[in-house]
Parts: sequence; structure tokens; C-alpha cells
Amino acid sequence: MSELALEELSAIAAIYCGQGECEVLHVSETKGISFRIQTSAKGPLETDVLLKLLFSLPINYPSTLPNISVHSEQLTRTQCMAVKERLLEEAKRHFSQPMVHELILWIQQNLKYIVEQDETSACSGKSARSTKATTDNGVLTVLLHLDHMRAKGKYVKTVEKWCADLRLTGRVMFMGKMIFILLQGDKRSIKEYMVLQKTSKVDVDSRGKKCKEKMISVLFETKAQGDDRRFQTFEVKEYSTLDELQSEFEAVGLAELFTEFVLPRLK
Repeated sequence: MSELALEELSAIAAIYCGQGECEVLHVSETKGISFRIQTSAKGPLETDVLLKLLFSLPINYPSTLPNISVHSEQLTRTQCMAVKERLLEEAKRHFSQPMVHELILWIQQNLKYIVEQDETSACSGKSARSTKATTDNGVLTVLLHLDHMRAKGKYVKTVEKWCADLRLTGRVMFMGKMIFILLQGDKRSIKEYMVLQKTSKVDVDSRGKKCKEKMISVLFETKAQGDDRRFQTFEVKEYSTLDELQSEFEAVGLAELFTEFVLPRLK
């Protein structure tokens, strides 16, 4: 059993310390760790849904993904299975890192959309995957500003992976000390990206310890029109002049966005 697993269990127990919130089922050198978390998340119509999440951590966790079971009296068996499937998909993004708390935060943010997607697929007779494109409610353009990146190489690779997985296009833009991330994609994927950005340990602090991004701001968000130009790829670029950066925005019809939100931060 890894020290990381024991440390994570201790942290989880400290966070979910209310009555019935965390129940340790077993801790074994040969079978690993098993515990149940009871938490709530917003479902459709903003109703509170009580979730019971059973995590079984193998002895070589986090190098091996955890087993997860989902139960809720307010969800159907099919919906619980859909939640489990999405949690396991999300777990793959955190492979080789302690991930349980990240998964709990993620499901609290995304339960509503998973259940709504499952209900849509049940009505149409299609799988959740096949209906995703029709339920995303359009393409968004979002501009983010980051204060800094200490672990620049790792940070950028993580952002590139998220965007590839979520099929987002756009740019990470560096100019001097300024850092912008411009994203374009469907609404659901943008939301999933923002959850990852805010809940993942993507950078390091001044002591070199992994930390979450706490100094990010959304400068602009808008729904794209049918005739709007879009980036076709996701790229990381460094700009040496203001004109180069401005041209990048103008190329996809975002000159006004540049003038209103980017230019004031460069002065």
C-alpha cells in the first residue's frame, strides 16, 4: 500500500468529517483501501442529490486507477452507471496522482449535466456520447488571464492535453509576463475545462509544491455566431510585439475583444 494512498485517506477524512460523510471500510496491506463518501451535488432543476461514492484503492494506487461505485436513491440505476462511467473517464486524467478529492469536486460540479445528458439520450434512444453534440447549446469563445506559470512546461502540456481531450481550439498566448488562454468549443467542453483548470494541481507554489490555479480570471465569454471565424487548432505561441498578438485576434474576428480586454492589461 502506498504512502500516497494513506495520506490521501487522511486528508479526505479531515475534509469530510461530518457525521456519515466518510466511512472507512477497510485498510489492508494486501487488498488496499476502501472507503465510502457521502456528499451532495446539484441535479436537474438545481435539486440537491445525495450521492454515496465507494472508492476502492488498489495496493499500487495511484499507478492503478481506483474502482468506483455510485449509489443514490434519487437517481436511477442507469443514471448511477452513467455517473460511474464519467468518473472513471475523469480518473484517467489524473493517472499516477492522488485523485479522489479531485473526482468528488468534479462530480459536484458536473452531476447536473451528466444526468440531463442521460435523460436526453433515454428520450431519443441514442447514447449519451452520440447526443452530446446536439445538447451542448452552441460554440463559446472564452478568454482567460493567468497571473503566472511557475512550472511552465508541465502547465502548458497539461492545458494542451485537456484541450485535445475536450476538442477545444485556441491559443495559449505569452507576451512578456502576460499570459492569456483563448478557448473555442462547445459549451459543455468549455465548462469541463474550467472545472479542470480550477480543481487540478496544475502548477507549483513558491516552495515547489504542487498547487491549484487560484489566480485565473475570465475576461470575456460569448456565444459564437454561425458566420464567426474560428481557430482550427490549439497552439502555444509566444509574441515579441503587440502587433503580432493583435493580428492573432484579428485573424478570427476578435479585434474588439483585443482592444477592450487585452490591450488595457498590456499598458
